[in-house]
Amino acid sequence: MNVRQLLTSLTPGLITAALIFGPSKMTITSKLGAQFGYSLLWIVGVAIFFMCFFSNMAVRIGMALDKSVLTVVAEKFGRKAAIALGVCIFIVCASFQSGNSTGVGISLGELTDTSPVIWVVIVNALSILLLFTKNIYKMLERVMISLIAIMLLSFVVTFIIVKPEAKAMAEGLVPRIPDGSLGLVIAFGASFISIVGAFYQAYLVNEKRKASKGKPVKYDSVFGILVLGTLSVIVMICAAVVLHPAGIKVTKATDMSLALIPAFGKSASYVFLIGLFGAAFSSLIGNASAGGTLLSDAIGKSSKVGGATSRWLTAAIIIVGAVISIIFGSAPLQLIVLAQSITIFIVPVIGFTLFYVSNNKALMGSYVNTVWMKLVIGTGMALIVIMAFFNFKELFLK
Repeated sequence: MNVRQLLTSLTPGLITAALIFGPSKMTITSKLGAQFGYSLLWIVGVAIFFMCFFSNMAVRIGMALDKSVLTVVAEKFGRKAAIALGVCIFIVCASFQSGNSTGVGISLGELTDTSPVIWVVIVNALSILLLFTKNIYKMLERVMISLIAIMLLSFVVTFIIVKPEAKAMAEGLVPRIPDGSLGLVIAFGASFISIVGAFYQAYLVNEKRKASKGKPVKYDSVFGILVLGTLSVIVMICAAVVLHPAGIKVTKATDMSLALIPAFGKSASYVFLIGLFGAAFSSLIGNASAGGTLLSDAIGKSSKVGGATSRWLTAAIIIVGAVISIIFGSAPLQLIVLAQSITIFIVPVIGFTLFYVSNNKALMGSYVNTVWMKLVIGTGMALIVIMAFFNFKELFLK
């Protein structure tokens, strides 16, 4: 395999990782490290393990099917079932979108000492315009990815400088749930084990396979997830080393930037906020595009990424996310965490759909789940249902 083929094989996994990583991941991992130190490092390993299997399942579905997943659902269970599933996906993406809009608002608001609402409106309006000017968006996307890379590299440099204790990190790999951490643990699980991201990945792989016109193609669904997990661990450890001993509660974006002070001093907030904006903006259109494309397919329109109907539905998700962000934005970081955690009530339905398709020998052929895959993915689905149950208790019965 040459370099070009390698990059092509890594692309779907990296896109999925980009959809998952955003202000939500940065906020949740920073809060976990700041409040609970190293004690919850183990949840990243669990999340990586299950997300790799979900992502691999999505890749196999994309490779096996000659039609889209939601077309299969419509044929098997009727168009109403497909639409209901599409609406579920729309709601999940709109919830994530509120977090992305909030990330844009607080990063630019705190950077310029202005109201975040102004930036939520401006950037979301710009995002909708960019939906219909693809070439400009591609150029800006590269810039945003560069900004994210700078921020993440900053955390890597900080990680090296602060020299975390090996013994403390090892103790953090022992599973336990500290008092008061359950809400954040569920939010992390809901944001990292991204069933909608996996669902969308099946579409991306399917499009790339069709575009190859019969040429053999390979996809690495694990690489992006491993990168995402590694970065989550690094951010959590930096917060554990710098913020936790100082008793800093992460309530605003500049609190998260304090973790970079050992490497960047007074410039830490600028480095962090610029990178946070890049993460939020790049996720803004990517996440909304997933929801728009899948709902477009659910209602019987084009399943093509970037199709006319999907663009209008993508714009609708952007608007809904912006409105939620503005209405409930008085506690922005709490909104980001809550938006992640409530999606856990919906994603089991989406996940079981993928599981059903991937278990169907007639549809999947040689790509069908093996016994081992059924066991692991089934366990992952059970874990998501359990998290939904405990989240219901946490939110409504306390």
